[in-house]
Amino acid sequence: MKIDFPYRYIAVEGNIGAGKTSFSKMIYDEYNCRLILEEFANNPFLSLFYEDRKRYAFTVELFFMTERYKQMEDSLILQQSLFNDFIISDYVFIKTLIFARKTLNDKEFKLFQQLFSTLQHNFPNPDLLVYLHRNVDILLKNIKKRGRDFEDKINRKYLYDIQDSYFEYFRNIVTFPVLIIDLGDIDFIAEKQYYDILKSIIAKEYTPGVHRISLHV
Repeated sequence: MKIDFPYRYIAVEGNIGAGKTSFSKMIYDEYNCRLILEEFANNPFLSLFYEDRKRYAFTVELFFMTERYKQMEDSLILQQSLFNDFIISDYVFIKTLIFARKTLNDKEFKLFQQLFSTLQHNFPNPDLLVYLHRNVDILLKNIKKRGRDFEDKINRKYLYDIQDSYFEYFRNIVTFPVLIIDLGDIDFIAEKQYYDILKSIIAKEYTPGVHRISLHV
């Protein structure tokens, strides 16, 4: 069931293991739209960060920020494509600051925020930011299931910290719509009817600010 979206730029966000990349890829496969995926595996400091967060936090976040900036710039988000209807991304650039707020100490974050501010003005806000929400127990199960060695050290507290940082950010959004979809334990990959439901929800037009929908089963 192909549904038209009223948005040119859709960003799909979520905590680690929420399913944002899988959903973005499914949309791309169906619509042949423009796809931007975060290349997190290229960060050589990520496994070190999960081993010793205090020591490697600034290094890992700085690497992520510069890589996201280069990727967004290379993807030419500011220019409309002549061949694709819309862009879907499995992250938004503000993610850089959302994670850094919970991983850096006050002194590091102040410096990081200054660096971020010089870069972020180059990119537009998404026409719609979709946040796929799952509780931490489900996130941990999904993380374990996909079996990435460098994620073995991710714990419950870290996931709660990231979740809190996202929601703190959402409370201040008034210029574009944020759609929080509580997925529960829904597997929209195996059960395609839920993928279709997600598409129909995203295809609606939303006013700026936060909107929340639950798909618990």
